[in-house]
Amino acid sequence: MVTLVVATTADPASVGPASAFLAMPGWNPGPSLSEGMESFANGDVRLLKHENSIVAEDDLDRRWEAATGESVAEVIFLSRHTAVSNRPALTVHPIGVPHLREDEIPPQGGRPGWAALPNPRIGPWLRLLKKIADSLGLLPEFEVTLEATHHGPVVNTPTLFLEIGSTEEYWGRQDAAQAIALLMWEGLGLGGGGSVGEWKGKDGVWVGHLLSGYSLPMEDPNQKKVKTSEKTIGGTWKQSIKVAYEATVSAFPGGEVLAHLDHKSFKGWQKNAITSFLAEQNIKIGKPEDFF
Repeated sequence: MVTLVVATTADPASVGPASAFLAMPGWNPGPSLSEGMESFANGDVRLLKHENSIVAEDDLDRRWEAATGESVAEVIFLSRHTAVSNRPALTVHPIGVPHLREDEIPPQGGRPGWAALPNPRIGPWLRLLKKIADSLGLLPEFEVTLEATHHGPVVNTPTLFLEIGSTEEYWGRQDAAQAIALLMWEGLGLGGGGSVGEWKGKDGVWVGHLLSGYSLPMEDPNQKKVKTSEKTIGGTWKQSIKVAYEATVSAFPGGEVLAHLDHKSFKGWQKNAITSFLAEQNIKIGKPEDFF
């Protein structure tokens, strides 16, 4: 089983960390998946570079297996991050578009009503990234943050995105690229230490999918002359919760998956509807002390 790291030469926030990663010892040329793609190997890690948008190349894990005979255990994508705040940031997040209807076209890759298995490394790597960023003097200039689930591409194995944001000025920052490269180097155990964040049914708090408000589209019942209840509120919010929950359960076999509801982010009728649906689906809502 191998770890597949994916970068694109079309994005400075992707190719920068990839180049810094490849500058570390132990790399050898790997097989070519197709024209315009090149790969490199280091132990059980494979780095694949292509020329397209990072969200445009679907099923790279299966394509790698078909071309090389190597099974892919996880995929790590390198990309840029954008935000209205323009604040410099280093981010980690799972991917998917679980809220989209079948007739909708995902604006940034993925498949409607789909969420990738969240890579169990997300939580441990966020903590490790904060330590590395601090050691490189990137704090407090850069915010190190966990983002909500969004965009593609389609994959079939546990996945996470590592991103540098939030403007062109920071996408090409070499110190930020070095931080992401060191995260992978240490996190994947290439430096001689143990791998960080492998799920083995251990205790502790881990991170699965995070659904933001736009991923929980709910039709306002005040627009209808019906009694408000979980069953009368339209939108794809139920689909989104169910898909994200099932993907998280699959990513953490043997673990107990708890939901956390940020009450400040929802109106009363939304909180009531979500709470009722979680109970209906036998999804346990964790208490604050379960997470922090």
